[in-house]
Amino acid sequence: MIFDIDMIREVYAQLPEKIATAKEKLGRPLTLTEKILFSHLSPGTSVKNYNRAADYVNFAPDRVAMQDATAQMALLQLMNSGRTSVAVPSTVHCDHLIQAYKNAETDLETANVTNREVFEFLRDVSNKYGIGFWKPGAGIIHQVVLENYAFPGGMMVGTDSHTPNAGGLGMIAIGVGGADAVDVMAGLPWELKMPKLIGVKLTGKMSGWTSAKDVILKVAGILTVKGGTNAIIEYFGEGAETLSATGKGTICNMGAEVGATTSIFPFDEKSAVYLEGTGRKEVADEARKIMEHLQPDAEVVANPEKYYDELIEINLSELEPHINGPFTPDAAYTISEFAEAVKQNNYPRQMEVGLIGSCTNSSYEDLTRAASIIREAKKDNLSVKARFIINPGSEQVRYTAERDGVLQEFEDVGAVIMANACGPCIGQWRRTEDKSERTNSIVTSFNRNFAKRNDGNPNTHAFVTSPELVAALTIAGDLCFNPLTDTLENEKGEQVKLAEPAGYEMPPQGFDVKDAGYMAPSEDGAQVQISIDPDSKRLQKLEPFAAWDGNDYTDLPLLIKVKGKCTTDHISMAGPWLRFRGHLDNISDNMLIGAVNAFNDKTNSVLDPDKMEYTEVPALARRFKAHGVGSIVVAEENYGEGSSREHAAMEPRHLNVKVILVKSFARIHETNLKKQGMLALTFVNKDDYNKVQERDKISITGLTGFAPEKNLVVKLVHPDGTTDSFEAAHTYNKQQIEWFKAGSALNSMKK
Repeated sequence: MIFDIDMIREVYAQLPEKIATAKEKLGRPLTLTEKILFSHLSPGTSVKNYNRAADYVNFAPDRVAMQDATAQMALLQLMNSGRTSVAVPSTVHCDHLIQAYKNAETDLETANVTNREVFEFLRDVSNKYGIGFWKPGAGIIHQVVLENYAFPGGMMVGTDSHTPNAGGLGMIAIGVGGADAVDVMAGLPWELKMPKLIGVKLTGKMSGWTSAKDVILKVAGILTVKGGTNAIIEYFGEGAETLSATGKGTICNMGAEVGATTSIFPFDEKSAVYLEGTGRKEVADEARKIMEHLQPDAEVVANPEKYYDELIEINLSELEPHINGPFTPDAAYTISEFAEAVKQNNYPRQMEVGLIGSCTNSSYEDLTRAASIIREAKKDNLSVKARFIINPGSEQVRYTAERDGVLQEFEDVGAVIMANACGPCIGQWRRTEDKSERTNSIVTSFNRNFAKRNDGNPNTHAFVTSPELVAALTIAGDLCFNPLTDTLENEKGEQVKLAEPAGYEMPPQGFDVKDAGYMAPSEDGAQVQISIDPDSKRLQKLEPFAAWDGNDYTDLPLLIKVKGKCTTDHISMAGPWLRFRGHLDNISDNMLIGAVNAFNDKTNSVLDPDKMEYTEVPALARRFKAHGVGSIVVAEENYGEGSSREHAAMEPRHLNVKVILVKSFARIHETNLKKQGMLALTFVNKDDYNKVQERDKISITGLTGFAPEKNLVVKLVHPDGTTDSFEAAHTYNKQQIEWFKAGSALNSMKK
């Protein structure tokens, strides 16, 4: 089945002329990124040389994708938008709410019972508004999108930070919050800051233990977790043409870990083969006709330093396998460096669990390459020393891998096949070992490894690598094992070297599936009734946020001054809290409970200035709110790094936090704050962070003249009566200031 073929043909019919117009007006060759962006400008938006990382531009994406955890809030907002159906093709994918515990069948049955209310709500709203619905067990959103919806030259938004996975098929795919998705579903222009361009030139060809995952692990080490902020990473070069479509998807997927707006590869024959293999020959044929428009211009490839803001070159022939971590995805080590790093840093050397899956690495190719290592090790009488967990990426991948005996290879050595879902990657892992917060190490093929991310234990050292190295280290049970150089002792006492991985980019017998898990929406959505139990603990109708009262913020108490890294996992944890993603009040009880208080180095412990005792962050915010008092959060660099979850912005808004003042923001989170009517400010002088004291009263002045590129003033009144004042910057444009004044972007839309 080919979805949206008429829409794709329409995009392709217009693409050449739109690109020609852009090249003529700009007077220069174009990168692939520019071709897609300028061909997706919102009607009425002019083609011109926008200032990168500065100018806001309106776009018209082709489609929207939402996963179940974020779709709840997105659809609750859609219900308040006044729309009767979505303006662009949209889908919901049930992948985040399935907990990995025993095995696929048992866990899926449990999820369908425990999440019945939410799944039925998502299904019914999808039916009402013309949204395609992918049932629990159908697969992980980004793998399903790659198999069914991604197309070269297209543009989409998704309510998940790893939406860029679709860049593996040459699509501009951007992670957003639910309010942004509602804009697109409502047919409104969608606003994005014109991104900078980072070019990554790939030469050579990978071999042996090296995989596509190692490209992005190396790039993460180069750029760090904020080096890609407000930038699109565009890969090109002859090396790019040697990578499979799913391998390219892996690279684009994990570009979220460097803060990139998205990542993209050119369309090539590998892309066409994947489209054909997943039942989309018509799309491949149409794309081939306009291939020159789905690649950067030849002049760009010949002289990339002239067209990209930053250029990175990687020789795939020389690229070494990498392992990144723990606690941050940009701590990059080559496999030859890693053992020494483990010893020097005193990381727990015993590797306890190996996990293969997630939206990053759960393709047929990933599974077959890892399975080949397991198969050969078994032949050599090597046993597997660590626990082994596998999450296939989709029902199509799972069914085909089972048919071909791939899953049996894993099960033969004791691996557990979990549901086609995110599972441990998003914290949905009921880990059955000792429940204490003991120090231990796990190795995953996932994308993120923040503290508590996978199992809720802050002392679990999670390392991110390729499925191939996960398999090798699971066999060894030792983080210091290097499969490229080291041997293992088998059951006969012999020293054995692991065989190099070998797999299939595409199934030799083709893909197959009995029930992919798709449900088309009702043809008459007007007849569908949506009901939410007012006593529900899982779902809650949204009430509009209050508009700004027209005054400066004065004498706000400090809620928390955050020290160090503060990701969206710190602001609004996943794991067991996922069950409240459709209930704003209930989930607000997790607000900032993972953030470290700069004044006592503790989490979820802040000073109540009236009672002079420490209490939980949400409890203090609720007490302030009950007395009609707003509050302020102060934090450091890259605040809101990580997931696109807009709950990290909606919870402070709900609990009457007025201002988030930080050294710098992650892109998606800053946008989410603006959408919800929050005031997102940055220190002009980052040292001013040090001036904020625990019992300060904080005022923000200049709001009555709130205007683009005009700084506001922060005034601190310290407990001893002394004061400090300094400027704070912002990036609000005129439209975003209207969102602030209206109380939220949704309020502004309804007006």
